[in-house]
Amino acid sequence: MSASKNTSRRAGSVSRSPTGVLISNIGSPDAPTATAVRRYLDEFLGDPMVVDQNRLLWWVVRKLIILPLRSPRSAAAYRAVWSEEGSPLVAISKRFAEKLALELGFDFRVALGMRYGNPSLAAGAAELSGHGCERIVCLPAFPQYSRTTSGTLEKELARRFGADGIACAPAYYADSGYIGALAASIAEAMEAGGFEHVVFSFHGLPLRYVENGDPYRDHCEQTAALIAARLSLAEERWTLCYQSRFGREPWLEPATADRVLELARRHPRLLIACPGFTADCLETLEEIGIRLRKDFLARGGLELQVVPCLNDDPRWVRAAANCVRAISPCSTAPLP
Repeated sequence: MSASKNTSRRAGSVSRSPTGVLISNIGSPDAPTATAVRRYLDEFLGDPMVVDQNRLLWWVVRKLIILPLRSPRSAAAYRAVWSEEGSPLVAISKRFAEKLALELGFDFRVALGMRYGNPSLAAGAAELSGHGCERIVCLPAFPQYSRTTSGTLEKELARRFGADGIACAPAYYADSGYIGALAASIAEAMEAGGFEHVVFSFHGLPLRYVENGDPYRDHCEQTAALIAARLSLAEERWTLCYQSRFGREPWLEPATADRVLELARRHPRLLIACPGFTADCLETLEEIGIRLRKDFLARGGLELQVVPCLNDDPRWVRAAANCVRAISPCSTAPLP
């Protein structure tokens, strides 16, 4: 993808190499097929920062049980949200990267590099180097820090490019621009639909990780509280919960699938937002927008409306640009 279309220089300006900005999200399979999904899931679930079980035992379970069973089901879910542009996550991320490049201006070039799958981190970094970027910074698409997202991304960047090669922007779970963009998009949906209760659904995490020091739950709680405060929501008008549970061990509670169905009778018209996802993806479009909506209606609810993720919203683009400027360029070392 083109790093930036805004490459014109002001007359008399000093020529210097642009700063590269690598946008990174979790990633997506290359196609909504069992084979492509299996390849993607194998890379994702094989990461010890994501699943920290005994490596030999987990290899056997992953290869012989999880992947054969889960890949066809996940492929069907991906087909339900796949478009002519391909994976929603990748397509949206590309649009966001293009708008971020325009917002940052001619001193920057922007490329996309996913933690797993394509376009890869290596491909994104190579694209930026090809544009003459001697310094590269990374903007993770994860507002709340967890070892399973930002942590594994930082580790992989250090492995590929050296400890001082590519610096990541810190978690922005409380950033005023990010909170403001979220609050504005939720307020618009509330006003248009007259919803009286809002659910904030974040991706789940094994409880053990939090008990071992992962700050993710604290970050999610702070994000939700800040959005609620910005919207002047009383405590009884919003609910925080966690989705996408996987495996048998205890995860963060309450579970979105359970709590939303419990709310169906009391709040038959319910608004749900997913603040931890900066781009719509399988978890927001299919898990919440299709499956949970169907279950909610079957439980007696009348309407479950999902607020779109920030995606390429101009308010989020401006906030993201400020996050990038805050760490660029003096806080990074030249790319090896």
